[in-house]
Amino acid sequence: MNNERKSSKAGAQAAAGLREASAREEAKTESKTGRDLAKGADRFEERSKSSDGKSAQEKQKG
Repeated sequence: MNNERKSSKAGAQAAAGLREASAREEAKTESKTGRDLAKGADRFEERSKSSDGKSAQEKQKG
């Protein structure tokens, strides 16, 4: 059962490639916008706002 949870070399390489690609994309976006992207909880809140600028929490309150 423990063996099922282990990742293969190919899986580990794919994950590393994905991390590198996302870091490059983030750096590209940050340089294009001229500001750093929000990280962690701030990033979640930034992404969860809809086009009217209200977060899901604000919409539930009123």
